[in-house]
Amino acid sequence: MKVFFDERQLGHKPEVYYRGGAPMPHPEQPERAILIRDMLIEHGFPISAPADFGTDPIKAVHDPAYVNFFSDAYERFLKDAPEGALGIPTRHPGTRRGRCPKDINGAMGWWMTDTSTPLTENTYEAIYWSAQTAISAAKDVMDGARASYGLSRPPGHHAMTDCANGFCFYNNACIAAHHMRAKWGKVALLDVDVHTGNGSLDIFYDRGDVFFCSLHPDPAVYPTFYLGYADETGEGDGLGASLNEVLNMGDGETEVMEALDRGISAIQDFGAEALVVSLGFDMAADDPLAAVEVYAGGFAEMARRIAAMGLPTVLIQEGGYLGPSLRANAEAFLTTFRKEIGG
Repeated sequence: MKVFFDERQLGHKPEVYYRGGAPMPHPEQPERAILIRDMLIEHGFPISAPADFGTDPIKAVHDPAYVNFFSDAYERFLKDAPEGALGIPTRHPGTRRGRCPKDINGAMGWWMTDTSTPLTENTYEAIYWSAQTAISAAKDVMDGARASYGLSRPPGHHAMTDCANGFCFYNNACIAAHHMRAKWGKVALLDVDVHTGNGSLDIFYDRGDVFFCSLHPDPAVYPTFYLGYADETGEGDGLGASLNEVLNMGDGETEVMEALDRGISAIQDFGAEALVVSLGFDMAADDPLAAVEVYAGGFAEMARRIAAMGLPTVLIQEGGYLGPSLRANAEAFLTTFRKEIGG
């Protein structure tokens, strides 16, 4: 199984974000990807640089103006920013009426819904190559590989059609899933990150060609809030093509595996011909953002059940932060998945 990763993805280096009104050290750090990359090298996974597919595949799922905004947003912000200012939005439009202003602070509030996606010097380069990593992994599977892993960082599954949030800018998994539609009529996107894949739900909510399933705690009490309720099943052509498997805070591996099995069954009933997995390791019991309790053995079991679906599969990295077991959990899932698919 090939791995795709570009060192430029490490360039986004956020310092703080605000949670509960207080500044907090930002958990989405380059060291996450470095730790997983180094583990993969030790296990002999071949790591390839992604190809450059440009912005067209990104704009296929995102508002083109949103995609373009990030290309020079940080430089625009710096022009008038006071010394020590953080590249975070401080104004928001409320309901999305009106239009994006020319002023950079107003534009940041238009395209970015919270403080967790700060602009830094190399943010655009990092998110651009994170998306290229996902597209390259999709292309590898489209070209005949049984599976491929895109070590995307920054992650993407919270990014909506036209707004960044939850550490995410471009929705790497959705970009990959849409790209795969050029070969397969029906694609499924399975999100096993602990947080709601609210961006993915938003992007595919009215589409019937991509089935989306997310496992996560109740969004009434756990971030990213707002989307991911059990009764949100799609609309229009997408009615019935979205499934939110809502967990309880503190659920263990039994409940998580039961939810995963229901998701897998729904994907099979949908008739998916290929699969994208939004792969988060933040279901770990000791993750800094922990909400449920999965251990290394549980991640290995997830890998077995997903591999047993027998579908061409693209794994796209999402969350999983710098807790004590991050390396062990990534190792358990990825080495088990490789073994189950025979390489």
